[in-house]
Amino acid sequence: MFPQRRMRRIRRRIIQPLLRETELRKTDLVMPVFVDESISTPLPIPSMPGQFRHPVDGVADYCQRLWDAGIRAVILFGVPAKKDSEATEAYAADGVVQRAVRIIKERLGQMAVATDVCACEYTDHGHCGIVGETADGPDLQNDPSLALMARIAVSHAESGADIVAPSCMLDGMVQAIRGALDAAGYQDVLVMSYSSKFASALYGPFRDAADSGFSFGDRTTYQINPGNAREAVMESELDAAEGADILMVKPAGIYLDVLASVTEFGLPVAAYQVSGEYAMIKAAGERGWLDERAVALESLIAIKRAGADLIITYFAEDAARWLDEEQ
Repeated sequence: MFPQRRMRRIRRRIIQPLLRETELRKTDLVMPVFVDESISTPLPIPSMPGQFRHPVDGVADYCQRLWDAGIRAVILFGVPAKKDSEATEAYAADGVVQRAVRIIKERLGQMAVATDVCACEYTDHGHCGIVGETADGPDLQNDPSLALMARIAVSHAESGADIVAPSCMLDGMVQAIRGALDAAGYQDVLVMSYSSKFASALYGPFRDAADSGFSFGDRTTYQINPGNAREAVMESELDAAEGADILMVKPAGIYLDVLASVTEFGLPVAAYQVSGEYAMIKAAGERGWLDERAVALESLIAIKRAGADLIITYFAEDAARWLDEEQ
């Protein structure tokens, strides 16, 4: 004899849409955009099929396309023409990101523009700030790099960025940037901190996309060991205390436990579905090993189900189209 509770009753096709617990919306999605100062036409990224570096003069056209698809936020990454040891192009008034922000905001004033605040794309050594001798040899120096991050963030705010997103995992970066923004009169600019960022093997295609590989060592002294969940949650707790407006977990898909824990601080939480996550789904889809659309949407639903308010994903434009087709 069956029990009174029959779970399949609520899975009738006519009932399923009414009882869906987690719904993915276009406004959940943020599109990463790579802007390359040295190109005049979009440049395909080989390890990320369907993704491109965009020229500065063409980035507004691309963002218009995203806007027309229903995407309301982008995060910009710059690829400068020149690099040096102190990332001077990262805060230049006419730098690649600064110019891109101005162009986008002139064309699309209602598009929320976030900017990645880091030095790895701008340094000739590829590390995320000022490098010098430490107790363990040459490595990223924390405190000297804070002033650099603050300067980069203010330059982005001056250009019109709505959100600055420090990704360098420096101790005290949120406090330094918040203080610099407020002192410069940019109290309304949000800080979205890459607060729980792991030293992941899934960043490989991004380094191809942003030309941000490092020339020595690794980033394990400032990014989190993949096995350390408590440390990751503490990092977000500290950034919340320093004044972050939005916290972030990166990567997203294989760190959903950390994502769920970080939501407990009560701040909005972003999750970054990184380049390797995108590339794996694309590669398997191209080989016919899985259904790219179904898996991509399932992965995004899982990230939102774990508690993400924003999902930074290279699938944003495709997902917007897929959501339209489901209506």
